[in-house]
Amino acid sequence: VQLVESGGGLVQTGGSLRLSCAASGSILGINVMGWYRQAPGKQREMVARITGGGIRDYVDSVKGRFIISRDNAKNTVYLQMNGLKVEDTAVYYCNVVKGPLHYWGQGTQVTVSS
Repeated sequence: VQLVESGGGLVQTGGSLRLSCAASGSILGINVMGWYRQAPGKQREMVARITGGGIRDYVDSVKGRFIISRDNAKNTVYLQMNGLKVEDTAVYYCNVVKGPLHYWGQGTQVTVSS
């Protein structure tokens, strides 16, 4: 499975960004698609994830601000990030789960300035 991310960048506090991640290759059997992030000096954390059936899960710090969605026909997962805060600054990684395996994108930088 190959994952290609796009949509990161620099934005001011309160702004919005939309991340996209397109999966290709051996995509049959992909279940959960999601986003993780890692800030400097911190552990990678799950931000949001969505199952093939549309069940969503968010880390508490982004609830009410971020929305995850997926287009199964395009094998693409999106993360709409609104009300961005300085503490959202991190490298964001796309993640998909297929059976027992996790696949990761290359990461895209999101920087929120005050």
